[in-house]
Amino acid sequence: MAAAASPVAAAPAEAGWEMGEPRMATPWTAQVSPDNALPEYPRPQLTRKDWQNLNGVWEFAGATEGEAPPFGETLAERILVPYPTESVLSGIERHEDFMWYRRTFEVPSGWRVGATNRLKLHFGAIDYKATVHVNGQQVATHTGGYGAFSADVTDALTDSGPQEVVIGVEDRADATWQPVGKQRLVPDRGIFYEGASGIWQTVWMEPVPTAHVTELGMVPDIDTSTLGLTVNTGGQAEGLTVDVVVKDGNQPVSRTSGPAGEPLDVGVPDAKLWSPDSPFLYDLEVVLKDGNRPVDRVSSYFGMREIGTAKGADGKLRMTLNGEILFQMSTLDQGYWPDGIYTAPTDEALRFDLEQHKVLGFNTVRKHIKTEPDRWYYHADKLGLLVWQDMPSMRTGGRPPADAQRQFEAELHEIVEEKKNWTSVVGWVPFNEGWGEWSQEATGRIAEEVKEQDPTRLVNAHSGVNCCASLGDSGKGDVIDWHAYTGPANPMPEGDRVSMDGEHGGFGLEVDGHMWFGEGHAYEMTPDKETLTRRYVENQRDVLTAAQGCGISGAIYTQITDVEHEVNGFFTYDRQVEKMDFAQVRAVNEAIIRNADGSGSGGPAPDPGTPGLQGVNAYKFDEGSGSTATDSVGDADAALTNAEWVDGVAGGGLSFSGNGVADTGASLVDTAGSYSVSAWAKLDEAGGAFQTVVSQDTGSHSGFFLQYSGQDQRWAMSFVGLRALSPEKPEPGRWYHLTGVRDAQAGTLELFVDGKQVDSKNACSAGESSGNTVIGRGQYGGQNVDFLRGDVDDVRIYDRALSDAEIAELASAGE
Repeated sequence: MAAAASPVAAAPAEAGWEMGEPRMATPWTAQVSPDNALPEYPRPQLTRKDWQNLNGVWEFAGATEGEAPPFGETLAERILVPYPTESVLSGIERHEDFMWYRRTFEVPSGWRVGATNRLKLHFGAIDYKATVHVNGQQVATHTGGYGAFSADVTDALTDSGPQEVVIGVEDRADATWQPVGKQRLVPDRGIFYEGASGIWQTVWMEPVPTAHVTELGMVPDIDTSTLGLTVNTGGQAEGLTVDVVVKDGNQPVSRTSGPAGEPLDVGVPDAKLWSPDSPFLYDLEVVLKDGNRPVDRVSSYFGMREIGTAKGADGKLRMTLNGEILFQMSTLDQGYWPDGIYTAPTDEALRFDLEQHKVLGFNTVRKHIKTEPDRWYYHADKLGLLVWQDMPSMRTGGRPPADAQRQFEAELHEIVEEKKNWTSVVGWVPFNEGWGEWSQEATGRIAEEVKEQDPTRLVNAHSGVNCCASLGDSGKGDVIDWHAYTGPANPMPEGDRVSMDGEHGGFGLEVDGHMWFGEGHAYEMTPDKETLTRRYVENQRDVLTAAQGCGISGAIYTQITDVEHEVNGFFTYDRQVEKMDFAQVRAVNEAIIRNADGSGSGGPAPDPGTPGLQGVNAYKFDEGSGSTATDSVGDADAALTNAEWVDGVAGGGLSFSGNGVADTGASLVDTAGSYSVSAWAKLDEAGGAFQTVVSQDTGSHSGFFLQYSGQDQRWAMSFVGLRALSPEKPEPGRWYHLTGVRDAQAGTLELFVDGKQVDSKNACSAGESSGNTVIGRGQYGGQNVDFLRGDVDDVRIYDRALSDAEIAELASAGE
């Protein structure tokens, strides 16, 4: 070992550290102590017998940018590693943009470091930029709050005695464009939460031989009953070989030898397949050899399973596990804790949330814009849970600059590389709802690059592609994913892409004494446990309908626990209270998994509807005066408010100035079935505001909108979160013939402009609505919105999907 200045020993572990007063205590909070800070072996897929945990009490100090490292100095505060600085478990309970960590350690003499072995320091995750010094020498830097990294510190060690490690950390969270997930410097009492800075996963060290195993690349192939294995090495690399033993318990099932660093086909005869119902795992023993001399030994494990897609009996493409259709019934799992924020207080707590997924009848978890320590994925492997892994997003609002884009991609690929051996992980999600997205082309490219990096799993390019700040569907990846609250969302499979509901539900219940802010919110609040359970069961029955009829392959309920102001969990945030009747939850979840088998039920039988082009209701607007527009076919005359009689396309028309409406006083459209709505429309302006020509009220969001979409600056036939759009921006002052068609049998939503189809979207099902059909505005969020600034003429309602020829004829009649 190299000579270096002797460090000043750090203060005793217990001196000065004190847990804060928990705002909310979990069942495990009181178990946390300096001697019990996540003591478990942190890397279950690559184990060695010799190691030492460096979790516990470290010295701590806030810092300023550019400050010199405090080598040999005793820092004023004490922090319990690996809990984020903002957490009560850390003992610090505040955020620092810049900070120092310091401690000393001693290297066991039996490890023979510097003689035959090297010493590695391992860091599970540090948020966000870390610089590591040992005995005053810089040994590692790392950027990214979610990736693991290591340092060979052998050459920085002194010959004996205490070794000093000083870590400088910078974390400015959402003040920058760094990936942060749900973290915010200022939580919003909404969907963004407390920050989690600094060391938040286990710090540990181990001796390794000069030539040693660094990584195992494992790819199961159930068709050939083999494991594709690559044993990657560090140090001396030339001429090394490996002996590999696969075990079923204590019983060897195969032995394979071959060169290190090259792909090997390891036999797994008569392989037992891994699944949620039977999560069987094989043990793996690897010996690295130099000639006949063993130089390193590691242990690991793997599961034999394959994720893929196949068409069901109904012809719709669905996700499969081991070649069989398996509906993925999931929760949204955000991985937040009231005591540890990003870090579960104990390993038992970390496992608890996953165990409860099994209790509740789920077979899948979406790890939502956060990652977890390796032991979380190990527990998922052992329990039998499929995992969709999100990339933690950049902040919302605006589009990231080029340097942030490059860093985001680098961190994404780092995460995929580090987590692609877990049996439980079946899919990657680079983007969520447009958060931090910068272009549709880039989203598609990134999805393809992730697929190239890991072709054995599915890639969901964009969860919630229909939502919020999304830049739209890139058409790439293996999955079409919509969000709908309370939903469920029901996109249809398309081409070689399966479909899934990426988020739905969100039913809430406040539980006195178990809320972070003393009150909370959800997408739909309920008054008691019984109502909450009933609404969940009703909503899940709709999931089964969407699975059978629309072909969705999975559905993700929001969420497993309450988080801060969100009170839509199965558990309260402190994991102390079960908020639903779990037996009912399990029964409906298992029914979905059992019955969503790809047999399908198709769309509803076509209803021939009323023949002819006059429609079932029609408004010619030829009166020229008065406060009523006559229904020339039916009996639903429209009451006029703030409307002016003007010349129309043929005869009279109506003009609106941004505050008017023609209310038919009745629900004229069966929005759950097939229908068509046509109108002539002329805009006074075509800017960034939405303007609705015809819609039907629901009391919340309109059942449909025949409209001008200000966001897209195109004509549109829309459902909430879904728009069939014209290819060109309409010209103000020009009449256009618009027809919106909902074909329930085909599962489509279509827009025709001037008699020609311009767009068609998959829309498998639509909800019923019983509100009034209105002309001149829409409804959104329970408010009357999107008032028309322009003229309208000849509005017609049909109780069937018109044919292309009929729509062309209808449009030509006004020319």
